[in-house]
Amino acid sequence: MGQAPIWAGLVALIFLQTVSTYKLVCYFTTSSQYRPHGGRFIPETIDANLCTHIIYAFAKISNNQITHAEWNDESTFANLNKLKTINPHLKILLSVGGYGEGSKPFSQIAASPARRSKFVKSVMRYVRENRFDGFDLDWVAPEEGDKQRLVNLVKDLSMHFGREELQEGNEKLILSVAVQAGKESIDKGYDINAISESADFINLSSFDFHGDWEHFTGHGSPLYKGRNDFGSSEYYNVDYSVKYLMIKGAPSEKIMMGIATFGHTFTLASSQTGVGAPASGPGTPGAITRQKGILSYYEICAFNHGAKKGRIEEQAVPYSYSGDQWVGYEDVTSVRAKVQYMKENNLGGIMIWSLDLDDFSGTACNEGNYPLVGTVKEELNRNS
Repeated sequence: MGQAPIWAGLVALIFLQTVSTYKLVCYFTTSSQYRPHGGRFIPETIDANLCTHIIYAFAKISNNQITHAEWNDESTFANLNKLKTINPHLKILLSVGGYGEGSKPFSQIAASPARRSKFVKSVMRYVRENRFDGFDLDWVAPEEGDKQRLVNLVKDLSMHFGREELQEGNEKLILSVAVQAGKESIDKGYDINAISESADFINLSSFDFHGDWEHFTGHGSPLYKGRNDFGSSEYYNVDYSVKYLMIKGAPSEKIMMGIATFGHTFTLASSQTGVGAPASGPGTPGAITRQKGILSYYEICAFNHGAKKGRIEEQAVPYSYSGDQWVGYEDVTSVRAKVQYMKENNLGGIMIWSLDLDDFSGTACNEGNYPLVGTVKEELNRNS
């Protein structure tokens, strides 16, 4: 008679042990809905059970307030919320900023207590009206003079989110902050210790270390320092950025380590094809993403059908080349290595940029739907 409750308890315990305590924070972009067939991405495309947090990027800033970026944002928001009927534990956040918005609007807002107050109130109103669970601040490339302004803005958001929870009895809104990787960027624009005190977690953009702005090939997200990395290049890897963030005061459990589902591309300028080969500029745009210097994972899989593949062993990442085109990217093997690294360093989880650049339909890579993000989830759930 007493055995049934015992077995039930054991089953429940086993179930709890197999559910990951890590966060899997996945962005998707407003622009992805406009891609041609094969790349068009909308909320209905999302697997509601894949990520723990989904971040919609981006809303816009107008007159120091948050506002719609797209003509159909209201229906998009409604369809996003329908995902919670499938997975009630899913958290959905709204992001503002990114490279398109730039630094100037944030700098202007954060410079004035009155403008900060106006912005924060508009965020709270907008997020609540559209049933988001939180807000992601993606202030790209803050300048040296913006460091304290960014701290003030994050503190104001956190304070008002906490105050609203107490006064209204609502579940507290989640606050995340995107931080660029790289020692110079961190030193220049981010007071990591102060940001960490107010934010619930940090989304570390650890995937733009090398790209077509350089005149030689390099992987966008090497896990470790390369054998030919000297001087400032020693900072351009995930390992250095993660550990530097902790040195600057970020608790490890608040760091979401970024993994990209896209690759940085180059046009080769000589017969050399390895890392550090001369490059004349960005690679040719993909047929679907149509952006120089960038290919989605599904476009990389198509590219690889006729390409030669290589691996940067000491940096635990792959690359491939065909003719004068070169791309560094992530594959299932490199993603597994990154998740294992995240666990070994006791970080809080993984951030993905972005869902819409993975092979979400499973038609290009022959690895199933969402092969990269799915591998991340599998590794997060693995007991190790």
